[in-house]
Amino acid sequence: MDLKVIGMRELDYRGVIEKLVSFIGEKVGEAGADGVVVGVSGGVDSAVTAFLAVKALGREKVLGLIMPYYENRDVEDAKLVCESLRIEYRIVSIKPIADSFVAQLGFQPDKRSLGNVMARSRMILLYAHANQMNRLVLGTSNRSEFLTGYFTKWGDGASDYAPLINLYKTEVWKAAKLLGVPKRIIEKKPTAGLWEGQTDEDELGISYRLLDEILWRLVDLGMPKEGIAKELGISVERVEYVEGLVRKSEHKRRLSLGPKF
Repeated sequence: MDLKVIGMRELDYRGVIEKLVSFIGEKVGEAGADGVVVGVSGGVDSAVTAFLAVKALGREKVLGLIMPYYENRDVEDAKLVCESLRIEYRIVSIKPIADSFVAQLGFQPDKRSLGNVMARSRMILLYAHANQMNRLVLGTSNRSEFLTGYFTKWGDGASDYAPLINLYKTEVWKAAKLLGVPKRIIEKKPTAGLWEGQTDEDELGISYRLLDEILWRLVDLGMPKEGIAKELGISVERVEYVEGLVRKSEHKRRLSLGPKF
């Protein structure tokens, strides 16, 4: 869909990268950790996170974990990222782990529930390696996913630090180009790899380009829905759809709460 105008913030991406690199180095130092563990999926977010970690810490302090359920091109793309950086990486299939969970459920989960089991299986592996190696887990979620709740709570949403959490997806793509992330990683359709043929934009029901334009105006600028629709040349219903994603996922962006006494 062609947007009427493009008006998101203009960032100094070289400055952004410098700030992210400093952030990673500072947090690892403060924790007294020996490095980081990154779940490398073959997508642009995890690739950018791994590239930043290497710039901050050096390749010897970054471990990439490739954790497929399906054996497909994503594994090759994840290997490409790790081998481009010359970091240590390990491939651990989560299929027997997730399948063993499912076998104990007493029912066959739907695609969404199985996807959550898969994401939480990856989280367990990331933390097992991080704990064993005295390292931190670097998350790979971006601001677009965080605001819309497009992540599994206590799954891919669980990490010690998430360097990209305040960058929109379209901004992550721009940073990726500057960092030298392989072109095929940048250009591939985003997917969480939760089932064959799954793509982020199909699940979200909206392109990242339009989503980010709406989120920027709705959340960061606090613009009224009607103003956003007019400025972007879209229906108010599209803005309300995004607003609903943000509202319904609020519980995923905070720790569990209870009543006060």
